[in-house]
This record gives sequence, C-alpha cells and structure tokens, in this order.
Amino acid sequence: QVQLVESGGDSVQAGGSLRLSCVVSEYAYEQYCMGWFRHPPGKAREILATIHSDGKTTDVESVKGRFTISEDNANHRVYLELNSLKPEDTAMYYCAQGYTDWGGICRFRVWGQGTQVTVST
Repeated sequence: QVQLVESGGDSVQAGGSLRLSCVVSEYAYEQYCMGWFRHPPGKAREILATIHSDGKTTDVESVKGRFTISEDNANHRVYLELNSLKPEDTAMYYCAQGYTDWGGICRFRVWGQGTQVTVST
C-alpha cells in the first residue's frame, strides 16, 4: 500500500517562500508519476504540477514561474517549491501518486494527508 506523507506547510507573509516535501513509501507503477494538488477552503481541488518517471514535468498556467516540482528519487522524496506566495495560495496542499497513461497524462490513485499553507498580508 502506497503511503504519502507531506510536510513543510506553514504560515507565511505574502511574498514569502516554502518548500513542501512528500515522503513516498513505494512506487507502485513502472511508469509512475507524482503530483501536487491544493484544495482551498470552499473551492474545488486543483492540480498544480506533475513529474513523471522519465523526469518530464508539467504545471498549470496559474502558478507557472512561482511553483516548481522536483524529485529526489534515491531518497523517495518529491518536493514543491512555492515562491512569491499570495494570500490566494492559502490551501491544503496534497502529494499524489499515479501512473502515466498512453497519452502522457498522470492518472492519480493515492493522495497523502495534506499540509496546510497559510499566506497572510
């Protein structure tokens, strides 16, 4: 059973930075992918970034240039660097794992418990 544990969330001032970490118990798929989501209060969960087993990354336009996904495969860690944080970035942030389908899309199957990021003015 895959277990994902996020950490690094905190309360920060607008313009600040954080580095979120995800500890991965195992990689259940040969063509695995890892991603980060966030879930703001009162809004739907949204994907932020994905990294695939071949190293290819994707992100969404709304955070492009501010958030960066990376992976330390040897140590089973996935990271999300958050820069130039804004109050609207306040949310629970989740790490997730899935498999990359034939179209190159990550099909997520497991999520972690989440870590809270709060950005104040």
